This record gives sequence, C-alpha cells and structure tokens, in this order.
Amino acid sequence: MRAGAGAFAWTMNTPLSVLDLASVYSGSTHADALAHTIATAKRAEELGYERFWVAEHHGMPAIASSAPAVLIGAIAAATERIRVGSGGVMLPNHASLVIAEQFGTLVALHGDRIDLGLGRAPGTDPITASALRRAPGRETADQFPQQVVELLAYFGTIPPLENGIGDRVSAIPGLGDSPQLWLLGSSDFSARLAGAMGLPFAFAHHFAGGENTATAFDIYRRAFTPSVVMTEPRSMVAVATVVGTDAADAERLALPNALTMVRLRYGGLPARVPTIEEAEAYAWSDAEREFVARRHALQAIGDLEHVERRFTELLTETRADELLVVPQGPGLESKLATLEAVASLRS
Repeated sequence: MRAGAGAFAWTMNTPLSVLDLASVYSGSTHADALAHTIATAKRAEELGYERFWVAEHHGMPAIASSAPAVLIGAIAAATERIRVGSGGVMLPNHASLVIAEQFGTLVALHGDRIDLGLGRAPGTDPITASALRRAPGRETADQFPQQVVELLAYFGTIPPLENGIGDRVSAIPGLGDSPQLWLLGSSDFSARLAGAMGLPFAFAHHFAGGENTATAFDIYRRAFTPSVVMTEPRSMVAVATVVGTDAADAERLALPNALTMVRLRYGGLPARVPTIEEAEAYAWSDAEREFVARRHALQAIGDLEHVERRFTELLTETRADELLVVPQGPGLESKLATLEAVASLRS
C-alpha cells in the first residue's frame, strides 16, 4: 500500500472528474487550445475519470471555451464512456429555449452522457455581456431561477408552465432529451437555490475558495428539498490542481496560471497563459505575491502527497460527493501529468 494511503482510503470511492479551461498558451493558437482540450478529455477517459466539463467564458484571450455546446459535441464524439458537459453554461447570456435545444441535441446525439451545469454569472466583462445579450435586461442574473424552471419544463422534467413553455413553446430536440442538470456557484445563492429546487450542486472552489466553501455546502444540504430530479442532495467541489515532483516544482508549474489570475484580479491587460519564463520575469508586487500564496494554499498544489492531503481536507470539510479536478500548468504535458498522478491515487 502507498505511504499515506490509509488517510485517503475513505475517499477512494469518491468519483474524480475534470474541469478543463481550454487554455490558450503563449505562442499557440485557438485550434491548438481546442485540440489540447479534446486530447485531455480522451486521456481522462482512459484514466477512469467520471466526467469532463468545459466552462463558458467570453473575451478572454487565455480561454477558448466560448461555445460550450459546440466543444462538448466535439469532445463527446472523440470519447466513448466519460460524461461530458458544461461547468458551466452562463444561463443569463442565453434564452432558455436555445440552451434546451442545444443540449437536447447533444443528448439525442450522445445519449445519457451529457451534463448541463448552469451558472448565473456572465463569464465576462459587462461590455461583452451586453454585446452577448443584445437586449440588456431581458435575461439577467435576477431571472436565473425562472430560467432554470423554464429549462426543466422544456426538457419535460416538470409539467408545462402557465405561459406555454414546455407545451405550446417546445424544445425540439429537448423535450424528452434531458441532460443531467447541475447548478454551479461560488456563493451561497446557488447553493440555496440548488437545495430548494432539489438539484445537484457544484462549488467553484478553484477560483472562489475560502471560508465560504464549507458554508455553501452546509447551506445546500440544509435547504435541500426532494424533487422529481433527486431525493437526496448530491454535490461536487472543484479544486485547482498541480502535481509536481516537490513543492517548489509544483509552484513553478502553477506560476503561469497564477499570473493569469493576477491579471484578472488587478486589472492587467488580458493575455494568453504565459510561459513559465514569462511568468518568472514578471515584476511581481508584494500584494500580488501574497494573493497567489493565499490562493495556492487553498488549492491542491504540491507533490502528490500534499495534493492527496488537500483532497482529503476538502472532502472532509465539504462532505462533497465528487471531486472536480481543475488541472493547471504551462502546457498540455504538465496538465496530463497532473491527471495521471491524481488517477494513481486509486491504485
């Protein structure tokens, strides 16, 4: 038995899944990024991961997953077993009917392998969000709960609504072609809503980790009401993960993604994920270094023993049913190495 395996033994049956950010690296193309995401999904399937998600972002040079449904279709076509889905679709950016048709089509094509994770943030800046929606105010974060109800009606999960949604207004494909629906969040709002609606809940600890992580899971379980979808709560926690040969190696591999986060947080110019050399040459301020240190301490960045320990701590604190690994690093090779190392925890 591996050293330290006993501490992790109680989580050995916890499903492991992957959230990929379709990273666009310095010197690479969008085509490279999408090809790397498909290659990562194929390797994740070989390694026995449960599901593979991509996230909707817009106007971000470092992320190529702006059209989740299109990318999910390509990933599902390139794989056979692994569940494929969104982590998530930012629902206020879209009419509910469009999402029902897109994901109904994916289910019709690929069967019961499709997940539809839903978020209420725009996944971009306000100007880009306005361009996406064309008619500001029609679909907003305040309407998110109603949009989720609309989706359930379009898929036929609940009866048609009084305004004709799910009856006179139908999703074709969509009706009878429901994906597995998840609500995503980084605060207590989606936790409470997922609980009240009896839906699975996934928490974005990988970018919003902190004291509110465990609190969100507690709120979800307290709010949970059995529904036609689920009779018991089901939850997942996402964690940024880098496995290195030692702590220093892991920190170095994580540095390009750390600089990308710093640029987002401190208003730097958006750019592709830098190389390690570019990140090392960056003029880091004390505040930026402190931000990265705090962030990394909350994630799973280190040698395999440390990563294993962080997984155990997160699962203990949150009592999540599934772990969503967000592999990071300066390129495809390092991301795959992290997924392979994490998969080895099951051996």
